[in-house]
Amino acid sequence: MKNLILFTMLIIVLIISSCAKPKATEEMIILCSTYPIYQFTRNITEGAKNVSVQLLISGELGCPHDYALTPQDMEKIAKAKVLVINGLGMEEFIGLPQISNNQNLKVIDTSNGITELISYLEEEDSAHHHDHHVEKHEDEHHHEGNNPHLFVSPKLAVQIVANIALGLSETDPTNQDVYTANSLSYQKRLLALSQELTQKANRLANKAIVQPHGAFDYFAREMGLEIVATMQAHGAEPSAAQMKALIKKIKTHRVGAIVLEPQYPEQSGKALATESGVKLITLDPVASGDENASLSHYEDTMRRNMSILEEALGTN
Repeated sequence: MKNLILFTMLIIVLIISSCAKPKATEEMIILCSTYPIYQFTRNITEGAKNVSVQLLISGELGCPHDYALTPQDMEKIAKAKVLVINGLGMEEFIGLPQISNNQNLKVIDTSNGITELISYLEEEDSAHHHDHHVEKHEDEHHHEGNNPHLFVSPKLAVQIVANIALGLSETDPTNQDVYTANSLSYQKRLLALSQELTQKANRLANKAIVQPHGAFDYFAREMGLEIVATMQAHGAEPSAAQMKALIKKIKTHRVGAIVLEPQYPEQSGKALATESGVKLITLDPVASGDENASLSHYEDTMRRNMSILEEALGTN
C-alpha cells in the first residue's frame, strides 16, 4: 500500500512538472528593408538570444527604386516585430504610412539625425580647408539633401548603426547589452575604415570621376572626390544629346575614371569610355550582395573600392 501511494505521488509530480514546463521563447523577427541595412543589423545582433534577422527583398536586387511588394513580402512584414528601414524615401515601395499604423510593428528609421550630421560634416570639411572641392552641376541627377544612399559613406554608416542599436535596445531590452557592445565595436571599425580610406583618397593623383547614378554622392564628399557628372537617373539611359554633353564634360574636366555599379546597366558607361578614352571601373556601393556574407563584408568591399580607385586614378 505504501509503495502504491509513493508511486501515485510520483506520477502526480511528473504530471505537474510536465504541465509547468516553460514554452520555448519565441524568436523576435527583425526585418530589414534593404541589403546594406541588413548587413549593419547582422553586426549589431551578433550573439543576441532569440533574435532572427531577415531581409525583406532579395539581396541581389540593389536599391529598390521601382520595386513592388509581393504577397510573400507582406507576409514577412506581418510576422515581424521590428522593421529596420533606410529612410529618406528609400522605402516608398513599402507603403510605410499604412504599415506604421500596425501598433505591433516597431519601425526603426536609420536616417534619424543624419541631416544634422551631414551639415556638421560639411562645416567640419570647410573648417579644415581641404585642398579639394566637389563640384555641383545643375544638369546632373544629384539628389543631395534627400539622397537615400547614406550607407555608402562610412562616417554616415556610424550614425546608422547607432540608430539601429538604440531602436533594438528599446524594443528588446533583454539583449540591450549585446546590441550596445556590438554597436560600439562596429562604430569604431567604421570610423577606422573612414580614416583609412580618406588618407588613401587624399593621395589620389586625379579625383575627378563620373558615376552611374547618385549612389556615390556621400562617399565622394567624404573622400574628397569630384563627381563631374552622373550618367543615369535610376537606370534610365541618357539620350544621344546627353551622351554628347557628357563626353564634352569628361574631356573638359579631365575625368580620371568612369564608374560602373554591379547593380546598374553598363551600356552608357562603356559607350562613354570608348568615346572619351577614359578608364572604365566598377565600384560596389554594397547595395546588394550575398545574404550569408561575412560580417566584415561592408568594410572589405569599401577597401576593394579604394584599391580600384588607386589603380585607376594613380597616387601621389
